[in-house]
Amino acid sequence: MAEIHIAVGRPDLRRPTGVAARVLIGGGVIATLLYVAYSIHRDVLATGAQPTAWAPFALLFVALVIALGFEFVNGFHDTANAVATVIYTNAMPAGPAVVWSGVFNFLGVLFSSGAVAFGVISLLPVELMLKVGSSAGFAMVFALLIAAIAWNLGTWWLGIPASSSHTLIGSIIGVGVANSLLSGNGGAAGVDWDQAKNVGKALLFSPLIGFVVSALLFLALKVLARNEALYEKPKDGTPPPPWIRALLIFTCTGVSFAHGSNDGQKGMGLVMLILIGTVPTAYALNRAMPAENIAAFVAASESVAAALGDQAGPVADPQGELTRFLETRSLSPDTAPALVALAEDLKGEVVRYETLAGVPAASVGNVRNGMYLASETIRRIGKHPENPFDADQMQALAAYKTTLDQATKFIPTWVKVAVAIALGLGTMIGWRRIVITVGERIGKTHLTYAQGATAELVAMGTIAGADVIGLPVSTTQVLSSGVAGTMAAQGSGLQMGTVRALLLAWALTLPAAMLLSGSLFWLFRALS
Repeated sequence: MAEIHIAVGRPDLRRPTGVAARVLIGGGVIATLLYVAYSIHRDVLATGAQPTAWAPFALLFVALVIALGFEFVNGFHDTANAVATVIYTNAMPAGPAVVWSGVFNFLGVLFSSGAVAFGVISLLPVELMLKVGSSAGFAMVFALLIAAIAWNLGTWWLGIPASSSHTLIGSIIGVGVANSLLSGNGGAAGVDWDQAKNVGKALLFSPLIGFVVSALLFLALKVLARNEALYEKPKDGTPPPPWIRALLIFTCTGVSFAHGSNDGQKGMGLVMLILIGTVPTAYALNRAMPAENIAAFVAASESVAAALGDQAGPVADPQGELTRFLETRSLSPDTAPALVALAEDLKGEVVRYETLAGVPAASVGNVRNGMYLASETIRRIGKHPENPFDADQMQALAAYKTTLDQATKFIPTWVKVAVAIALGLGTMIGWRRIVITVGERIGKTHLTYAQGATAELVAMGTIAGADVIGLPVSTTQVLSSGVAGTMAAQGSGLQMGTVRALLLAWALTLPAAMLLSGSLFWLFRALS
């Protein structure tokens, strides 16, 4: 049987390409770049540092443009997830729907927690994180960003709803494996596989949840709401009944907000990585950390010293020992004493300068690396089968880790705003290709009111839940699988060509992004 591609009854999908729209988008891009430049200039001046060369700032600007470009592409690549259902059910016209989605993507980024941002960053190799401002660090950043953008653009051009989250995670893992191979450590040593496993589970199970739960919710709706019009093809230009229209607009809003909250954080993490590497004096430590948090850090440090007193001992190079542990996952007799010694050293640094803003430029990098190493060691040693600490000691270490993260895992407001603008503007461009795929090419019949509402409702809940627990999920996969689930529940049938393309993109995105980013990292290292 020939596969069906619905053309009759297609809603008006013309882009808002008038002069006003072009001026809005172009002006938004220019204003964002100027705002970023001003914010960095202000923050650097606030440290009292006097720039002696402008070349690093030029490199910083290029890196930030590429990072914001990733979020921009992410926006127009993933807009379909929020707007396809409201457009194809006539709940909202295409133009207003896209603008509405852009606004709530923007708000989602602004109100996000930041947990996903640093969950993604923790996948990066520890040795590159400790020297992110080096040539190797910049090779890492450029390789993973360019690989992610290239794959996103390619799948968008083909109209395939591939996962931006999958793409970025694959790019990060590819850099980690390539770095480990170049270092002679074997490919497996370059990645935090425990964290990668957690992320992989989220990306694997979220589309399955989308398919199954959407199908079940659709069947439940058929029992509870017996209005036949909800399960039939919408009439051309006729909006759905008021209550289902309100539900469709609500879920469109929720998915847009949740997408901004979850996906926008990945861009924030990348921007912070770039800032830490190029202007550590301003961004390596949270200079705005209030006095009460400093006091809590000192108190937590003292609690760790008291709780782990039996583990203390002389260690020649505490940071070197913890770096070795994080790279090899192998405990040694010096690992626990090194953690205790590093906690004592960090407390001495903070007490000496009273505030993080008082740490001199020459010491910022060392203090930040020490805090990062201590935090990551606590995170990983708690899951280690040979964990040398008992429950009370781990409780003290967990409280200490919280204060460490407050000092190093922060996102300035201007970073949130810049990423929010990039993602919000991106939603208003290039959305048409994937909207058509989601709206017409998954099922063999036109999307109904009930199918659109249930698929979006499940997508909104899944993405919001993942944001709360700090795991990245694919908005694209959740929504596409949700639509497929409702089509299966309706008995409409699926267009197997599209399903095969979706599954192929699902299977190939991770290895393709790994190969692309790993190859680019090798090339950039060779050229540096």
